[in-house]
Amino acid sequence: MKKLALVIILLSFLMSCGKKEEVKFEAFNPEAFAYDLGESWELNSTVNLRGFNQKESQGEFSASISFSVDLETPSGEIINSIFEDTSEKSGSESIPELQLEAQFEIDSSYVPGKYLVHFNIKDNFSGDVIKNSVEFELTK
Repeated sequence: MKKLALVIILLSFLMSCGKKEEVKFEAFNPEAFAYDLGESWELNSTVNLRGFNQKESQGEFSASISFSVDLETPSGEIINSIFEDTSEKSGSESIPELQLEAQFEIDSSYVPGKYLVHFNIKDNFSGDVIKNSVEFELTK
């Protein structure tokens, strides 16, 4: 009886070691900053992703992410899809994380103040959608 219990415990341990831990689809560490170009601003913003679906074919891993950026002004006005892009990545190993980058120019009509960059992110393989936001400030 003790041997049977030991075998069951050992098998349970071995089976739990073999399971891959599921990583939740999430966006993290968003950053945003603006460069004053004189008559306009250049906005750079990034966010990191993990937990997205990957396809594997003949030892090649691939990921496909679509995203758009909405800009929220200090007055609360939202400019939808001020930036849109798709990130396609592939390689011979599983892709643990991706960094998405948005870079665009805004003109001098944007007043100084605190703005929000809203990332709207879609995993093209699973259809899952997530959002993440980051604040930045325009100053003169």
